[in-house]
Amino acid sequence: MKIQGLRRIAAGIAAASVLLFAGCSKQESDTIKIGGIFPLSGSVAVYGVTCRQAIDLAIEEINAAGGINGKMVEMIVEDDEGNPEKSVNAYKKLTTKDRVNMIIGSMTSGCCNAIASLAQNQKVVMIAPAATATEITQVGDYIFRTCFIDPFQGTVGGRFVIEDLGLKNAAVLYDIGNDYSVGLYENFCKAIRDGGGTIVSEESYSTGDKDFNAQLTKIKNANPEVVYLPDYYSTVALIAKQLRAQGINTPIVGADGWDGVVSEAGDEMLNGYYSNHYAADSTDEKVINFVKAYEAKYGETPVSFAALGYDSMYMLRDALLTADVTDSASIRDALANVKGSYVTGELYFDENRNPVKSAVIVEIVKDADGELTPVYKTTINP
Repeated sequence: MKIQGLRRIAAGIAAASVLLFAGCSKQESDTIKIGGIFPLSGSVAVYGVTCRQAIDLAIEEINAAGGINGKMVEMIVEDDEGNPEKSVNAYKKLTTKDRVNMIIGSMTSGCCNAIASLAQNQKVVMIAPAATATEITQVGDYIFRTCFIDPFQGTVGGRFVIEDLGLKNAAVLYDIGNDYSVGLYENFCKAIRDGGGTIVSEESYSTGDKDFNAQLTKIKNANPEVVYLPDYYSTVALIAKQLRAQGINTPIVGADGWDGVVSEAGDEMLNGYYSNHYAADSTDEKVINFVKAYEAKYGETPVSFAALGYDSMYMLRDALLTADVTDSASIRDALANVKGSYVTGELYFDENRNPVKSAVIVEIVKDADGELTPVYKTTINP
């Protein structure tokens, strides 16, 4: 009787286990889990916070419309503070503990470079919203990005200087230890020379430097017509203040890393232009609707990193509509074939999973209330 009793208990436990795991499987099948890695704190937090907010907005909209083929979307978010080591830790946590097979993030090129090979080797689909360094997607066919790449963006800056500003003699001040900054510098210089212009001064600094006066003195003595500053907004704000203090009153030009600079800088940013992924004052219907929804939810105008995050989620949504969400290869193949109109423009992916799309140039001006604001200047096509 004791043996039979034990058998009955064991059978009951086994049956309960089957039901329990069946319940877990059903719960998992009703939810699509996506990993997110963003700098939510640290020196480039504005990128991660706004991107994450826009993705949250997109997920709310997608779920309110019935989800993806009836499945609700959930994002599990980790903060990497813009630190590549912490990006790796976040990636490992998401893929081992949370068992996600697709990740949006991180934001900077250095952080994405740190995790791209891991994602490729483990067949985890990775979408980099804003990392522009060329080599990121060259790691393999599971790695995608939403933004345009450094060669295009650096070229856009050079073409704008030559074709729109009508200037020929340029100086550059860049971060020699930052892949993003170096890539932009190299391609800007090439575009200037290809356009018949001259680089009259090339100066560099190291990541974390605060005093740029020595380099700016050399730049001033070279008498440039324009200065290119390819770095992130916090550093650009410091450089611009010292640049203007030295009496360099030329136009200053930069790239998408400037987004957010108006919150940290003053009038020194006037006569400043930068390439970007979209302009919030665009008259395109998709942009208007996105800006309206984002402002209603968060009380502020979305910067380009928000638009890129929003598009990243909708691109992934469009891929998942036709993919097996449990099969990374299926997701990869569906994403590679995505082609459509998004907030940051009409796009499709090239053979390296980089989007083919245009860039905009925005100018920093004062609005009617005397506040600095970026406004649309022109569009540069591929």
